Amino acid sequence: MSRVSSIFPDPNSADADGLVAVSMHMPPDLLLDAYSHGIFPWSDRPVRWYSPDPRAVFRFDQIHVPRKIRRWVRNGHFHVSADTAFPEVMQSCASAHGDTGTWISDSFLRNYAELYRLGHAHSIEVWQGVRLVGGIYGIQIGAMFAGESMFYQVSNASKVAFAVLVDHLQAIGVTLFDAQVLNDFTQELGAILLRRREFLSTLGSAVATPTPYAGRRWPATPLT
Repeated sequence: MSRVSSIFPDPNSADADGLVAVSMHMPPDLLLDAYSHGIFPWSDRPVRWYSPDPRAVFRFDQIHVPRKIRRWVRNGHFHVSADTAFPEVMQSCASAHGDTGTWISDSFLRNYAELYRLGHAHSIEVWQGVRLVGGIYGIQIGAMFAGESMFYQVSNASKVAFAVLVDHLQAIGVTLFDAQVLNDFTQELGAILLRRREFLSTLGSAVATPTPYAGRRWPATPLT
């Protein structure tokens, strides 16, 4: 896939905050083009499209998952599924950030739900009984996965979702795990920073790499 979008400006032309473009809408085809070229939306009304420099990513050999989290995954402390409750995970992420402000507006919920229907947006869900207590969602294109947001209602449930996601992504052939921006939580999990040009070069190869579940719903039981 070309590293130059026919819709968006070159990400390397972004301003100091990483802002690439502004639009009034974010239909699914625009979202897919954006993610394919290292750009993502981070506001609504208007939609502001960003490609920050530096860019946060997870390298699979540098991810830090506490041993107790791995034990909880193995011993069935939680039940974990994939792509069975995407709208609920996304809504829970929006609610979790409600006190401090969230970019996950109704427009985000609607358009990402359509990406989920088309097989490009995915979620990992963590359950206690029938209660959804944690989860994470993001976008997959080829061998690239962009993590968007996560939530928890029980301590460490989001870390369980992350641990399962990491194993699942490797099992389905994902090579680039985009974390977008560095914060205390992603840094704790092992996210590192790449210069934007290096990230975009890696992205170009990843999105052009076919994988078994690109454009398809993930199995309800995550792969490991």
